Amino acid sequence: MSTGLRLTLASALVALPITASAQNWSDQPVDPANHDETVAYEEGGRYFNEEDVPTYNVAEDGTVDWLTFSGFRRYHAECHVCHGPDGEGSSYAPKVKNSAVHMGYYDFYDVVVNGRGNGNSVMPHFGDNPNVMCYLDDIYVYLKARGMEAVPRGRPGSKEAKSDAIQEDENACMG
Repeated sequence: MSTGLRLTLASALVALPITASAQNWSDQPVDPANHDETVAYEEGGRYFNEEDVPTYNVAEDGTVDWLTFSGFRRYHAECHVCHGPDGEGSSYAPKVKNSAVHMGYYDFYDVVVNGRGNGNSVMPHFGDNPNVMCYLDDIYVYLKARGMEAVPRGRPGSKEAKSDAIQEDENACMG
């Protein structure tokens, strides 16, 4: 998804209501057998499933796609302070690796862009933070891979190279 499309989507999501059932997504266990994350196609170093949603790609030798690797880095720069290392949660905020699987891409995007309140717990909005928004697909893909147990805890050992298309999108988004 191009940066312009991602930012247009972010703007459109501002008006969407947040679903009440979302409160328990992080608590629901994930059975990878019940979720198909087969790569349908690749475009410019990004992988997508049949619904045209970004997804991860992990080779048999454990090499991860660039977005999964970048998502690990971006998650740990912006998200792990509250949600704990590797999306596992903390005493302060819930695990988000399961949320990425159960919520799906668009609901996940909505919560990150707009934030959400749940009693005394508040997820702030990050829709105006380029360090999150320019890499939101990366963060989502990484957390989805963690939730599906496709990648273990910790920094991925090997990664695909960053494609020119991904670099161009990053440069355009970050300015």
